[in-house]
Parts: sequence; structure tokens; C-alpha cells
Amino acid sequence: MTGYKAYQGNQVEGAGPLGLVLLSYEALAKSLAHAHRAIEAGDLAAEADHTSRAMESLIELSSALNMDEGGKLSESLASLYGYMMNRLTGGLCSCSTEAVDEVAGLVRVLREGWEDLSAEIASRHSSQAAAPQYAQMGR
Repeated sequence: MTGYKAYQGNQVEGAGPLGLVLLSYEALAKSLAHAHRAIEAGDLAAEADHTSRAMESLIELSSALNMDEGGKLSESLASLYGYMMNRLTGGLCSCSTEAVDEVAGLVRVLREGWEDLSAEIASRHSSQAAAPQYAQMGR
């Protein structure tokens, strides 16, 4: 196993549920960027390969949704992921970056939302961890 593959494995293993969502969005965004470049270069094989990788990320994100606990949010995300998959499939081999660019824009917005959530949770955890220290100082 190469050092990079080991690093990736460690990154996934230690990520936690929210971290895995962020990693999936990162992989999705990279695949879409590669697909965009392949379309511009007229490389249909590379476009299909990178679009397929993007679809795998969308399937992973869809399968990770907890429909029981997520309620309307999970339903909305499932619907949006389905739309993105249909959009990518419909745009394949069209010699246009329109579908890839639209999906990439949606991914950017969603990823930013998940990143904000992650930062908020980390901030909450760090302030909760600091609270007992301050309480002990006051004794």
C-alpha cells in the first residue's frame, strides 16, 4: 500500500459520520472538476470515467441518509441527489459542461453548509470541553 493510500485509509477511518459526508463531497467536487476538464478537452472516455465517479459519490451520499431520523431534510437531500444524478446522466457525452457545472454549483452550496455545520459542532464541543476547566479555576 502506498503512503498516500494509507493516508486516505486513515483519513476515512478517523473521520466520523460528519467527516465522511465531507470527504464524500470533496470526492464529488473533484470528480466534477475532472469531468468538466475532460469535456473541454473533448475526451469522452475521461468524461464518462469522472462522471461515473461523481455518481458513485452521489450514491454514497444517498445511501448514508437516515430517512427515519432525518425527516424532511433527508427526503429533500434524497430528491436533490436524484436530480443531480439524472442531470449528470442526461448531460453525458453532450459536449457541453452545462450539466456538470450546474451540479458542481449545487455541490458547492451543499458542501459549504456541511462545513459550517462541522465548524459549529467543533466550536460547541471545544466550548463544552473548556467549561469544566473554568469551573475548577473558580474554586
